[in-house]
Amino acid sequence: MSKAPSDLSQLKNLGAASINILRAVGINTYEELKSTGPVNTYLLIKKRNIHVSKVMLYALQGALMDVPWNQLSPELKEQLLLDAEATKLSP
Repeated sequence: MSKAPSDLSQLKNLGAASINILRAVGINTYEELKSTGPVNTYLLIKKRNIHVSKVMLYALQGALMDVPWNQLSPELKEQLLLDAEATKLSP
């Protein structure tokens, strides 16, 4: 990645609103997003009752991969949704 990885504003798919949401759940850097992972970050957002769609989950994954979210494969999108559902249901 040619951009400064610690700066969320330099990541694909993340605009000001998304960055504010991430900061609200304690994610302030690329490294924190990477270590938390897109699924857990998405679930943290949902637990805070912040309304986001599944596109946010895709955007987080795309940000980590440095690709636009709409270029993620359908299989990866489906796996992300399955992982989010499984994680949400686990004790």
